[in-house]
Amino acid sequence: MNQPSSQASFGALRQPGYRAYFITSAVAWMADSIEHVISYWILFEKFESPALGGFAVISHWLPFLLFSFWSGALADRFDPRRIIQVGMGLFMGVSVAWGLLFILDTVEIWHAVVLLILHGLAGVLWGPSMQLLVHDIVGPEQLQSGVRLNATARYLGLLGGPAIGGAAMLVLGPSLGILLNALLYLPLVFWLWRAPYGPRYRRSKSALKAPVRGIRDAISTLQTVAGNRTVIGMTLLAGSAGLFIGNGYHPQMPEFAHDLGHGDAVFTYGMLFAADACGALIAGVALEARGLLQPKARSALVLAMLWCCTIIGFSASSSYLLALILLFFAGFLELSFNAMAQTLVQLGSPADIRGRVIGLYSMAALGMRTFSGITIGFVGGMIGIHWSLGLSALVLLGVVSSLFIYLSDPKSIKT
Repeated sequence: MNQPSSQASFGALRQPGYRAYFITSAVAWMADSIEHVISYWILFEKFESPALGGFAVISHWLPFLLFSFWSGALADRFDPRRIIQVGMGLFMGVSVAWGLLFILDTVEIWHAVVLLILHGLAGVLWGPSMQLLVHDIVGPEQLQSGVRLNATARYLGLLGGPAIGGAAMLVLGPSLGILLNALLYLPLVFWLWRAPYGPRYRRSKSALKAPVRGIRDAISTLQTVAGNRTVIGMTLLAGSAGLFIGNGYHPQMPEFAHDLGHGDAVFTYGMLFAADACGALIAGVALEARGLLQPKARSALVLAMLWCCTIIGFSASSSYLLALILLFFAGFLELSFNAMAQTLVQLGSPADIRGRVIGLYSMAALGMRTFSGITIGFVGGMIGIHWSLGLSALVLLGVVSSLFIYLSDPKSIKT
């Protein structure tokens, strides 16, 4: 397996193209987060339904489970820049639709169902193409830096989203706030229009000749990477984390805030929502600045086990301050192991099917989050969200421990 040859601090940001991509994608992630903050709050106030919060997770991530591989195959076949732009257009349409429904005060559950599904479809167009574009911009030498900074951009947006979303609700109201939010997707759309990356600018054009062949494509891709234990192990890690936890507790943050004694304060709810994003942001900056935690499979698994422990602590906490601290460390650990796993998968992927392998990884990492809406949301409706989150994290801890044993086998690739 090829390893990055350079460990320079903020290596990817030394490239002008990546700097422009980093800024515009961070703004787009912030728009995505603002929409979640505003829409989740209004839906909780109107319906007070943990099950609806669980459905928000399912409807958001199910498209990743069903279509991530084919989205990755399309990114192999066509220009990923244009696929991302289509996704941004869907995001903008959803924000505008939310705003109009809030203005007219006519939002119903079926409206929420449709818009959350469309939001998920926009995300699945964005995800694999975005990851493939990062590889196009920085190349394999700076891939670890590019992937980690890409995750940092996401968490930068997730951190800014609650702060700006909460302020928008207080100052502008949710309706105008979410309407203006649609404009934040435009910088990435405009930059992608002329960005000198994608198939036309690659040295090898072989990816363009590979047609999208449906389910046979997925089976063939699995057969190609089946002998690489690191790729398989990291994909299983991402899928397990998505299945049992993912971001399934995010739609339940209003109820966690309420149980911690701050359910009526938008600011304190937003702080709770943003705590793990802040931890992830600090992780991205600190690790990049020092060139720390180079990609190793067993290191990723240890970090994931520590993440499980912090989530268990958060679920059991009755202190608002302790909950914030634990979520901060959860964010730090989540970015660290996810970025490491994604880097290892990309480095282990054959160049001509890299988009397809990324699609399979996204299907696991993001698609399996569909079921965290069940393990946390629907089960939480029966036994309470604190219990459902804590038990989910405990089961995941056992799964990750098993993967550590699997990758410790002498036959596994030494990474």
